[in-house]
Amino acid sequence: MPNRDSVSRMIDSSDDTLGGRLSAARDAAGISLVDLANRLGVRKDSLLNWEADRCEPRPSRLIDLAGILGVSPMWLITGHGYGPLEETDELPLEALQVQLRRLNDAHQECGRLIRQISQQIERYEDRQNGKRALSDLDGPTIGRA
Repeated sequence: MPNRDSVSRMIDSSDDTLGGRLSAARDAAGISLVDLANRLGVRKDSLLNWEADRCEPRPSRLIDLAGILGVSPMWLITGHGYGPLEETDELPLEALQVQLRRLNDAHQECGRLIRQISQQIERYEDRQNGKRALSDLDGPTIGRA
């Protein structure tokens, strides 16, 4: 991976606001608006409002944004610090750590859902088996066709 100091930064006149920097970093990272919103767990409209400078994300969201986009939180806020790199296909360590944390969270949630559904199926099967056992105790039915 190139050294951050040796690679030129993407500089644009639209980068003078948090929204402009956020949009530039998202474009540089090649992440769609919908994909970034999904990764953050926010609505697409919220992200659009951030990029249009209509409102600002909470500090915790800024940190998540910075990690996903591979920029420093300070750069998003002020324009000073590590911005997006122009010529690299590698994600910075911070972005990889955020992605790994999100993947681990999703994995744990899948495991929780699997356990929950398995328990529900077991309860359903137990009820069905209990009903069958009770109907077997009724004995033969006479006069029913």
